[in-house]
Amino acid sequence: MNVGFIHLGCSKNLVDTEMAIGLFKDNNYKVVNNEEEADIIVINTCGFINSAKEEAINTILEMVEYKKKRCKYLIVMGCLVQRYKEELAKEIPEVDLWIKYDSYSTIWEQISSVINPKNNNKKNLDFLDRTITTGDNFAYLRIAEGCDNFCTFCAIPNIRGKFTSRKIEDILEEAKKLAKEGYKELIIIAQDTTKYGVDIYGESKLPELLTKLCKIKDLKWIRFLYSYPETITDELIEVVKKEDKICKYFDIPIQHFSDAVLKRMNRKSDSKSIEKLIIKLRKEIPEVVIRTTVMVGFPGETEEDFNKLYNFIERTRFDRLGAFSYSKEEGTAAEKMPNQVHPSTKRSRYNKIMKLQNKISTELQNEMIGKELEVLIETRTFDNKYYVGRSYREVPDIDGIIYVEMVDKALEGKFVKVEITDATEYDLIGKIK
Repeated sequence: MNVGFIHLGCSKNLVDTEMAIGLFKDNNYKVVNNEEEADIIVINTCGFINSAKEEAINTILEMVEYKKKRCKYLIVMGCLVQRYKEELAKEIPEVDLWIKYDSYSTIWEQISSVINPKNNNKKNLDFLDRTITTGDNFAYLRIAEGCDNFCTFCAIPNIRGKFTSRKIEDILEEAKKLAKEGYKELIIIAQDTTKYGVDIYGESKLPELLTKLCKIKDLKWIRFLYSYPETITDELIEVVKKEDKICKYFDIPIQHFSDAVLKRMNRKSDSKSIEKLIIKLRKEIPEVVIRTTVMVGFPGETEEDFNKLYNFIERTRFDRLGAFSYSKEEGTAAEKMPNQVHPSTKRSRYNKIMKLQNKISTELQNEMIGKELEVLIETRTFDNKYYVGRSYREVPDIDGIIYVEMVDKALEGKFVKVEITDATEYDLIGKIK
C-alpha cells in the first residue's frame, strides 16, 4: 500500500515525522507525496497554541474527505492527540488510529493492529532510520526531548513530558551517518539545547557535544537553536567563538524585558542579565547574529511593561526577531491568571513591535551591502535568474534567503563566495566573487 504523510508543527516534531516515514519504508510501504494516491494517510499534529490546534483539526477533517475517495486508513499522531485523544476520537470517528506521543514506544504495534494484524515486526521509531525531508543540504539533529522549565504560558511540559537528553555517543553516531550521507549542515534542536546533558550527566554537555561534532570531517556547518539566556555559559561562548564549523548564530528566546512579566512567566532570567548577555556576545563574537522571540499581551502586561520591551528592542537592534501574542492555553498556570489583556490591545502591541523590527531589519540588511559572505547554494528561482542560498546568518525556513545572480554553472549544493549588492527587508541579493 501507498502511504502519504502530512507534517504540522515545529522542527522537533518534524524529526518524529521523519522517523515514522523511515518506519513505513522499513516495512516495505511506498511513500507518496500526493494524498490522492495514498492508501494510508498519516498526519503528525501540533497542539501548542490555538492557531496550531485549529490548523490540525481542519487538516484532519480535510483528509476525512480524501478517505471517502480512496484512502483506506487515516492515522493521526502527535501533540494534539496527546492533549485531546478522547475528545478527538469521539468527535471524528472516521480516524482509524489516534497515537499519543507518550505511546510512540509501541507505535508500529499500534499501526500494524489496524492495517496489517499479521505483521509481527516490533521495530519502532529510530533516529538512524529516519527519512530526511529537508532536502539534500541540511538535517535536524534532535539531542533531547521534553522540557522542565514550566514557563507559565507553555503547555509543552504537559505534552512532551520531562526534559530527557540522548546519550552523546548515540547523537554522534547519528551525526556521522548524516554526514556520510552528504548533509553539509546539522541543526541541533531541543526544547532547551543549552540544558543538554544536565539530566544524565549532572551538568550541561552542549559545549562538549559541539566540540565532538566539529571533529566530523564531512560536516561544514553546525548550528544550535533554542538557547535559554540563563544557561548560555562562558564555556559555550568560547566554543562557538573558536570552532570554525559552528555558525556564529545564537537563537535566544527572551520572551520579554519587564522583570515583573518575566517573573509571572516563571522565566529564570531578568532584564539586567539578558542585556548583559547580548553585550557580551557581541563583544566576544563581533560577527554574531542574534535572533530572539518575544511575547506581547501576557496577563497583567501593562503599558509600562510593554514600553520596557519596546525600548529594549529599539536600542538592542536584534538581527532577527519574531513576535507573537499571548495565547491562553488549557492546563497552564497563566490560563487562570487575572488581568488578561484584551485581544485588540495584544494586536496593537504586536503590530508596534513588528513595525519597529521591520525598520531595524531593513537598516541592518542595508549595512550588509558591499560585504562578502560564504553562501550555500540550495536551489534556483523558477525563472533561472538567481540561485537561492543561505549563509551562516540564515536558519532555513525561519530567516530570509540570499539571491545570487546566475552564472553558467551548476552550483546547487556548493559553497561560494558572494558579494552582497542589494538588500530587501529580510533577503539579500548578491553576485559570485
